[in-house]
Amino acid sequence: LAAESLRPDVILLDIGMPDLNGYDTCRLIRQQPRGNEVFIVAVSGYGQKEDQQRAQEAGFNQHLTKPVEVEVLIQVLSRLF
Repeated sequence: LAAESLRPDVILLDIGMPDLNGYDTCRLIRQQPRGNEVFIVAVSGYGQKEDQQRAQEAGFNQHLTKPVEVEVLIQVLSRLF
C-alpha cells in the first residue's frame, strides 16, 4: 500500500473507487503497522446517517460529503495540528 511507504499523517480517501472501495482500503490501512496512527477522512457523495455509520465501522476518523467545503476541511485538519 502507498500509505505504508509514504507514511502520511492524514489521508483523504474517496469511498467510490474502482476495484477496491474506500471502506476496504481503510480497513487495509488500519491493518498496517502504523495504520492506527493515520487520520483517515472518508470523502463521499453520500452523506446519510447510514453512510457515516458505515465509514465509522470501516475505521474512518471523519466522514465528509462531497463537494467538501474548504472551510470544513480546514476545521477538521486544524484539530489535528
